[in-house]
Amino acid sequence: MEAMTEKTRYTDSELIEFEQIILEKLAVAEDDLQQYKDYISNRTNNNRGYSEDDSAELEEREMLTQLAARQSKHIGYLKNALIRIKNGTYGVCFKTGKLISKERLKLVPHTTLSIEAKRQQQ
Repeated sequence: MEAMTEKTRYTDSELIEFEQIILEKLAVAEDDLQQYKDYISNRTNNNRGYSEDDSAELEEREMLTQLAARQSKHIGYLKNALIRIKNGTYGVCFKTGKLISKERLKLVPHTTLSIEAKRQQQ
């Protein structure tokens, strides 16, 4: 009897499926980022006459700026996942070298670690 070999990469059709998931998430993330930027810009432009000591206003702008930065980082992760799809390394855990489960990739399509590797990190 032949031993089953462990799959080392996802098929082209599976990669296309993941690419679609990532592109959809990327579109939403880029839209959200633009909304944060627009809101920050509008808040800044509308408050020219107010004192910079308005702590509530400053806190809100700071929070929005942090959200925008976090969203930018997320967009970068998604774009890097698209690069991994193109070069054939998508879905391969950076730590273990094994395939990351489809379920995990569908939930967190930009991940580079399997659940096993993620648990080892903690």
